[in-house]
Amino acid sequence: MFGLGWPEVVIIAVVALLIFGPKKIPELGGVLGKSLRNFQEGIKKTNEDHNLEEEEKF
Repeated sequence: MFGLGWPEVVIIAVVALLIFGPKKIPELGGVLGKSLRNFQEGIKKTNEDHNLEEEEKF
């Protein structure tokens, strides 16, 4: 995962827990998930638009 080993992931998780607290972590995870989903949908839509433009050229 991103070139990180499990020890690094655990350290990042502990630091995030200390900074944000246990109540805020699930909320941040949900926001991150929604953001990634919207980003992927935007990329997919852009690719579809690009493919349609190429097809119209022919």
